[in-house]
Amino acid sequence: MKNDLKVEIATGEKVQAEVVGTILKVKGPKGEVERNFAHPKIKVAVASGKVIISSSKATKKEKKILGAFEAHIQNMVNGVAEPFVYKLKICSGHFPMSVSVSGREVVIKNFLGETVPRRVGFSAGVDVKINGTEIIVTGADRELAGQTAAKIENLCRITNRDRRIFQDGCYITMKAGKRI
Repeated sequence: MKNDLKVEIATGEKVQAEVVGTILKVKGPKGEVERNFAHPKIKVAVASGKVIISSSKATKKEKKILGAFEAHIQNMVNGVAEPFVYKLKICSGHFPMSVSVSGREVVIKNFLGETVPRRVGFSAGVDVKINGTEIIVTGADRELAGQTAAKIENLCRITNRDRRIFQDGCYITMKAGKRI
């Protein structure tokens, strides 16, 4: 059965949103995020401080996509108001490794006694800080911040060793809104 669906997402007082073609741009006090919401049967519009997602004669497939669009837009609005934070713990039991940020990349030196430093880059919308034995990744875009944290964690992946003994590396201890 086909229905007309309409979902409204309030942006708040400090957040502005605008639609240019199929790209939604959301600006707030803590950053700016833009994303392409292109679908032939779903329309995204902004009116009176609300983002409106609508679909006429929506099937089950369009309802699912509309729900995904709603979640992405809600994450965008929340991210520009209060950035998403991921925390990683630096563990070095066998070799004293040093972690630093230089420019737009994270550098890990002396990981398991390696002479060549391991490096991983991150996007412009993400901020990485090192506070003692903790790496803090913040960003207005939830996906960019999460992907950066995952890249850092994956950089220190150990193979060909017993993971119960060699626990060196960087591990995610807190995701945005969740504790691990």
